[in-house]
Amino acid sequence: MITSRRNFLKNTLSSAIVLITSTAILSQRVLADWSKMAFTAKNTEEALMALFNDSDATVSDKITIVSPEIAENGKVVPVEVKVDLPRVESITLFSEKNPVPLLAQFNFTGGRAKGWIKTRIKMAETGKVIAVVKADSKLYQASREIKVTVGGCGG
Repeated sequence: MITSRRNFLKNTLSSAIVLITSTAILSQRVLADWSKMAFTAKNTEEALMALFNDSDATVSDKITIVSPEIAENGKVVPVEVKVDLPRVESITLFSEKNPVPLLAQFNFTGGRAKGWIKTRIKMAETGKVIAVVKADSKLYQASREIKVTVGGCGG
């Protein structure tokens, strides 16, 4: 079967329209939970209020932040967070000296996930990395000072 040029162009255009429309619908669903206020906050407290409607997190020794004491390059700082609390709902990372303190939020569903993440972050300069854990509908936090020798956020 030979396809005419006209039918080929019509089918290609229709496929492109379907692809663009489905991508737009999917991105709206994915970004629906994105908190613009949290990512535009200038400090950790503002970001916590935007995310959890609460800025008061209890300091906990059941949260461990594993990272190098000195990061030679602020563009790539490995960070691991281990949580020994029941029913972990989320782990949120902040860097207090970054222009945008909120780094990432990891949400867990079902209440059976192990409270553990390992990622790489970007730090503008030496400062605290703060992990805020929501477990059993309460907020807990831990922090760790990381020295940065070469800045990562435009440094």
